[in-house]
Amino acid sequence: MSPQAQSLVQSQAQSLVQSVDWLAIAPPTVAAVVALVVLVADLFVGDRRKALLGWVSVAGLAAAALALLPLLDGDRSTFCLTGDADVCSYTADRFTLAVQFLVLGGALLTALLSMTALKDAKRELPEGEYWFLLLSSAAGAALLPASRDLATLIVALEVASLPAFALVGLRYGDRRSSEAALKFFLSSVTATAVSLMGISFVYASTGTLYLTQIATRIEDVDGQLHTLTQAGVVLTLVGFAFKTAAVPFHFWVPDTYVGAPLPVAAYLSVVGKAVGFSGLILVTVIALPSYADVWGPALAALAALTMTIGNVGALRQGATRAYSAVRLLAWSSVGQAGYLLVPIAAAAYAKDTERAVGSTVAYALMYAAVNLGAFAVAALVARTNPLNRVSDYRGLYASRPLTALVLGFFLLCLAGLPPGVIGLFAKVTVFSAAVDAGLGWLAVVMAVNVVIALFYYLQWTALLFRAPEGESEPHRVPAPLTAAIALTAVLGIALSGAPQLVLRFSDTGLF
Repeated sequence: MSPQAQSLVQSQAQSLVQSVDWLAIAPPTVAAVVALVVLVADLFVGDRRKALLGWVSVAGLAAAALALLPLLDGDRSTFCLTGDADVCSYTADRFTLAVQFLVLGGALLTALLSMTALKDAKRELPEGEYWFLLLSSAAGAALLPASRDLATLIVALEVASLPAFALVGLRYGDRRSSEAALKFFLSSVTATAVSLMGISFVYASTGTLYLTQIATRIEDVDGQLHTLTQAGVVLTLVGFAFKTAAVPFHFWVPDTYVGAPLPVAAYLSVVGKAVGFSGLILVTVIALPSYADVWGPALAALAALTMTIGNVGALRQGATRAYSAVRLLAWSSVGQAGYLLVPIAAAAYAKDTERAVGSTVAYALMYAAVNLGAFAVAALVARTNPLNRVSDYRGLYASRPLTALVLGFFLLCLAGLPPGVIGLFAKVTVFSAAVDAGLGWLAVVMAVNVVIALFYYLQWTALLFRAPEGESEPHRVPAPLTAAIALTAVLGIALSGAPQLVLRFSDTGLF
């Protein structure tokens, strides 16, 4: 080969090499590396020292969350096209950091809950596999909000979802857990198949997978491909609707939450929801703004249907039914998903799209803190009342006054009542996003649903302070479970005192 040909080949090879900003990708990378470390260490750690894997996992998730701090200085992008540095596969902007903080913080609190659950399970849950799956799912969930092309988005979505299937059905010999995992798996696989079909149609129409390039090219699609493009948009939205547990794609939620280990149910209710909504925001607002007339009305209808069905389902839960507390939280999470959909739908009509999307992020941060706290208290009660009925919480104040006060505070936050100021502010933010976008009817539906939700939240709260039916024996609360309850309580109280800390996320930096 001549020297000229060699230099030409070298220059072409160099043009294909992408530089990697390791600082930008540090949060998901740290979680993934720790997952591999735990998997290998499990081979050499004896049964009596398996608890060390839990502490390593907690430390790894804390390190991944701390890796967000250097990224606060400004936006960073990596894995960019060599010919166009503005088109990248990974971007760490304010939106990314907010969702990654939610994901990694939620996974950290889940890990604290899991340490107690694994100890109480008495080897019904394999510890090494559990921690590996949890860390792997957290790594995928942290990667997703930074994804700026459809291929990376789908890969991150599946890395977050596939370990979650196994976590739900990981308990040995539990038919309820296996059934829950199967329902979760089938619904998620269907969602992925529908999403991939839609994405393939969009790619066929535009010739690119990058979100920003799709936004510009999809406006000038050939007339013969117009129907294909519309079908791709609709199928992609349907696939993500499955992931967000929006009605009518919510049927797997109650049984999955009941069958899964309680920390896994808490993880799905917060981190799983964050994954679905961040993906939905990226696809609609960044890639498909020109199709707002399609996804705007569709998401508004889904929001109204989801919040209504979710709250009515929670209202119908009997206090004495087995696992009614977990089922109530499951149906409540479906209702909360409806509230989270409202600002995304409003983004199709609002002049300030960034502010509308920021309302979803702010609401998700509030919901994550208080819902994880409610699940933490549910995990505490389940240690003495395995059936975890709402009636089991009667008189909790008499035996554990501080725990009862904390749970009451969490429920009031979810209801949007003082002293849960952060819940009230979050709902007002979502409500104002709908009104500003001209969706008055959706704001009315939301107001009606808030009133419906008040009934079952206040009913549960009042039960905490009623006279107990029998005497309860106090028992020692493990330190990790205490830490999880304390952290969520401190976070909820701090945000209620300074709600502007959450509302600052109305500036997401997506545009």
